Amino acid sequence: MSAPFEERSGVVPCGTPWGRWYQTLEEVFIEVRVPPGTRAKDVRCSLGSRHISLAVCGQELLQGKLFDSTVTDEGTWTLEDRQLIRIVLMKTNRDAGNCWTSLLENEYAADPWVQDQMQRKLTLERFQRE
Repeated sequence: MSAPFEERSGVVPCGTPWGRWYQTLEEVFIEVRVPPGTRAKDVRCSLGSRHISLAVCGQELLQGKLFDSTVTDEGTWTLEDRQLIRIVLMKTNRDAGNCWTSLLENEYAADPWVQDQMQRKLTLERFQRE
């Protein structure tokens, strides 16, 4: 069990070398640890429908084709406490069956246990809304 189910927030995080990512029915959240003191002008972030790239101080941290499509105009990033970049992507397909198994195609996949917990959380979230 590499990532415990966080009961309080309902988050099922998938750890990565640079931070973690997790999802809800509608959104995908990406948290990237950056060197303390990082300023917004040091960050280069590009969010497309199926593509993401993130560089800090000229060093590429995250780049590739997303697992599924997102709403381009609704993707945002913020720099928190000058040491964490939080990226929020809005899923195009917001069905409970659309549980991303990885953040990028062929990269940052959730292990089977975490993936099962993510799917359970999305199913529960859908039932709570209905």
